Amino acid sequence: MAEPEQGQVTDPSEALTSEELNEMRRIRREKLASLRESGRDPFLVESFDITHKSTDIIKGFEEREKEREEAGLAETPDEEPIRVRAAGRIMANRHMGKASFIDVVDSRGKIQAYVRKDAIAEGEYEVFLTYDIGDIVGITGTVFRTRHGEVSVKADDVALLAKSLQILPNKWQGLTDPELRYRQRYVDLIVNPEVREVFMKRARVLGAIRRYLEEDEGFLDVDTPVLTVIAGGANARPFETHHNTLDLDMKLRISNELYLKRLIVGGFDRVYEMGKMFRNEGMDKNHNPEYTAMELYLAYGKMEDVMHITEQVASRAAVAANGTSVIEYQGKTFDLTPPWPRVRMQDLVRDKLGVDFDAIETDEEASAAAKEHGLFDEGDGAPAAVSKMTRGKVIAELFERYCEDDLTGPVFVTGHPVEISPLSKRDPEDPRITRRFEAYVNTWEIANGFSELNDPIDQLQRFKDQQAELDKGDDEAHPMDEDFVNALEVGMPPTGGLGIGIDRLIMLVTDAPSIRDIILFPTMKPVG
Repeated sequence: MAEPEQGQVTDPSEALTSEELNEMRRIRREKLASLRESGRDPFLVESFDITHKSTDIIKGFEEREKEREEAGLAETPDEEPIRVRAAGRIMANRHMGKASFIDVVDSRGKIQAYVRKDAIAEGEYEVFLTYDIGDIVGITGTVFRTRHGEVSVKADDVALLAKSLQILPNKWQGLTDPELRYRQRYVDLIVNPEVREVFMKRARVLGAIRRYLEEDEGFLDVDTPVLTVIAGGANARPFETHHNTLDLDMKLRISNELYLKRLIVGGFDRVYEMGKMFRNEGMDKNHNPEYTAMELYLAYGKMEDVMHITEQVASRAAVAANGTSVIEYQGKTFDLTPPWPRVRMQDLVRDKLGVDFDAIETDEEASAAAKEHGLFDEGDGAPAAVSKMTRGKVIAELFERYCEDDLTGPVFVTGHPVEISPLSKRDPEDPRITRRFEAYVNTWEIANGFSELNDPIDQLQRFKDQQAELDKGDDEAHPMDEDFVNALEVGMPPTGGLGIGIDRLIMLVTDAPSIRDIILFPTMKPVG
């Protein structure tokens, strides 16, 4: 039998007016009604036994060809063909009288099917010709290679498994409006295969992180509350809700830190949790109100131990996504291979601004130095406000305003002032700073780690200081948590802690320009 030629692609949604689209939707509903009248309701089909995915079909056939070629054998008429049952969505069709080609797309990729009128049951070809782009079908047949060299399935049965009543965007223009892509992610995944690949990479990254933590480092995966009375563990504004049965105001968690530390107190040496956090704050290309973070706590460990884990998590994420720890992000190259350089926060401020805080001891001297160097003006902080800032607050403010944008990384920033680190141990060599680090890549903070504060007396005073700020109107200050202080009084061993922004890390290793591109269903304002 001569190998079939391939005809022209028909794409019903190319350059259609709204009236034409509405007419096509009406026609599809009429087709469904006709199918139901003839006892062919596709929505009554419950299952379809799949033997092969699209990529498996192609790989298996090519391996057989290779084995035959290596053995010097020619294809023989009595050779048993490879029979397959595959299913997916019709994404293109090419009708040529009594034969047709269709492209069927499944979760792995695309396989072409060749459907001949004389190869399927009598009367079935006329029904098959009514199928539309977007319909979901099951194909049964044998595998062959066309004259154009494409591995395909020669169908002896085509079953309609679901009827698409909408018109998909055309294959050349695709779905390009970002807002529509995020709102209708299901369509985005159908018509933009590269989007599906991003989320496949995301899954591989999450799996690689979990395997590393559990198999290599011995961490236990745990679950902690999402609903809580006290939104602690970070400085951020929480979402608030109300529990009707308990008549209790509650909050969605902004961090899981304090619950995980309670587990360390309880005797678990290594715990981690990867899950959703919620912060009622701004939205931009790097921030979504609902996001994925991972926190872990390592009993008898210190800051340097969790620095090592941070490097491993980031580099392994890159390898899981792309096969290498060197990543390309928006035209820039970053090598995430450990070890990463480390630099003190106040050294960065000194090198950038010429203000040496090692020589500055008091709050008054710090605020005077800030004003002397013109680092604050009336429009952006007011000298009067600067005069009330502590030495540590001045350092932190100068770092955030003037140094963060230079941190291409990967790099660890250490030496955070105690005023902005309420849950971290003080540095024994300089009690004004803490044993804390932040990891930066592409000027973004991707991780935050500590030698955790386990002194209940010091912790209580820091909570009191933060509560005072909260009472003054700072809705991002940390609230008092007396039960957590009680847990520390029971006794928590020296502990290293780490929090990683999983979404930002995945943005980096998938070269995604916006956090919405790596969250399947990002937060959106409802239309209308």
